[in-house]
Amino acid sequence: MTWFSRSLLAAVLGCAGLVAAAVSGPAQARSARPVEYVALGDSFAAAPLVPPTDPGKVACLRSLSDYPHVAARALGARLTDVTCSGARITDFGGKQFASVPPQYTALSDGTDLVSLTIGGNDTNLVTRVISCVNLFPEPLGTSCADRLTAGGGDRIAEDIDRWAPSLGDALDEIHRRAPHATVFVVGYGTYIRKDGCFPRQPIWARDANYIQGSVGRLGDALRTQAAAHDATFVDTIPLSAGHDSCAPAGTRYIEGLVPTSQALPLHPNAAGSATFGDALAESVRTAT
Repeated sequence: MTWFSRSLLAAVLGCAGLVAAAVSGPAQARSARPVEYVALGDSFAAAPLVPPTDPGKVACLRSLSDYPHVAARALGARLTDVTCSGARITDFGGKQFASVPPQYTALSDGTDLVSLTIGGNDTNLVTRVISCVNLFPEPLGTSCADRLTAGGGDRIAEDIDRWAPSLGDALDEIHRRAPHATVFVVGYGTYIRKDGCFPRQPIWARDANYIQGSVGRLGDALRTQAAAHDATFVDTIPLSAGHDSCAPAGTRYIEGLVPTSQALPLHPNAAGSATFGDALAESVRTAT
């Protein structure tokens, strides 16, 4: 039974109790148990440097305005946010830092709702984007797309395909630890538009297309694993189209290599986190 079903049942029983109280004596108001929401994931979820920073776990650079907090407010849910910048899927079951417990420990039989974003660090996508920087136009530099696809392969695509089954295992473990929860996998967004915007973002056109294509491939892996393991995928790529790192300051959802608002480079800012959180909340309402 999902949290929505349990809440509906509680509401029905509550109404029956009020009717009985009206007959037998004064009614006593009873409030339903709040939705217990656990957020797992990496820096895309944690929104590092977006104010205000969560003082509880400073090492994680987690924002109190990240998308889980936005979604929790919209849903009226009680949030346990254990997202942490730099997290890999192994940090779900192990300690990322000495003072940071494994993210799985936040889950329990009482958890109603779980969200997660993971995979960017596991596949070294962010560090590879940095390697695509070229301060000068072609041909004065080297193409990361050429380098990473040399010999007919694609190193990022191969890493994503190799990693994807571990997400399925993680989703199974989430269901085992939180058997009554509905689970949502939130994807990564549009980091850079088609052909890029050199020199505003110092990435050549073909490399910009390769980067975003790789983000899309990771999103496809998240979607596929979510569908196969009883979870719902929330696609943020369409939501952030036109609001990528090439967009003017004040209209971006994801910052570029030089941020124009308080956010870590190549990560969601406050506006992006708000948009993604609202989308997650709407997906939860639709799914339940």
